[in-house]
Amino acid sequence: MTESEFIPADPDPASRRSDPARNLAVVVYILQALSFFLGGITGLVGVIINYVKLDDVRNTWVEHHFRWQIRTFWIGLLWTVIGIVTTPLIIGWFILLGVSIWIIYRIVKGALALNDGRAPV
Repeated sequence: MTESEFIPADPDPASRRSDPARNLAVVVYILQALSFFLGGITGLVGVIINYVKLDDVRNTWVEHHFRWQIRTFWIGLLWTVIGIVTTPLIIGWFILLGVSIWIIYRIVKGALALNDGRAPV
């Protein structure tokens, strides 16, 4: 298989569920969702999983989800830090609310796209 060859999702939903890369992406979406309740540590574990397994999913339909999850983590972390730093100025609370809504949106949109066998675009 060449480096530029792309492996699409299997059109059969039952066989897609047995794909280990897809199941790993599901685990990372769950870890990202749990990070709201566990202080963010599960989000960190999820992004570490993404980076460790990124080469295994390269040029597959699941790679888009891994990149989506990585971007969600880093952009969310950046805006969370900005929100915490600006909390004394009151605007930080609005930033934290906005970033929370944005992260939830990204998790839900990505998980639904993963369930449908398509990229989270």
